[in-house]
Amino acid sequence: MAFQHQAGTAMECLSIPITLHKEKDYDQEGREILKCGFKIGGGIDQDYKKSPQGYTDYGIYVTEVHEGSPAARAGLRIHDKILQCNGYDFTMVTHKKAVSYIRKNPILNMLVARKGVTST
Repeated sequence: MAFQHQAGTAMECLSIPITLHKEKDYDQEGREILKCGFKIGGGIDQDYKKSPQGYTDYGIYVTEVHEGSPAARAGLRIHDKILQCNGYDFTMVTHKKAVSYIRKNPILNMLVARKGVTST
């Protein structure tokens, strides 16, 4: 089951493919940046028991999706669990590594698990 998964063990679940194309924007110094419009929480280096969202494992979860953003248009939702991003396994990743990986890619091809939709 995707939502009580122990990092490093095999998992069987249905997943939802999401393709997110980031938008160009500019930061306060006028430098070009790519925006995706979502925030994440979790990771193998975080204590999920202290999660204000009540997550039950060390996965990477979507904690915020901005209205009208590339993430919202792609179909990403709050509480989605990111299983994979551009082929990279997100079930055994630190929070910092997940953020870094999401930031460096202009297109994110993700597989997510969603409660009530992908449970087997």
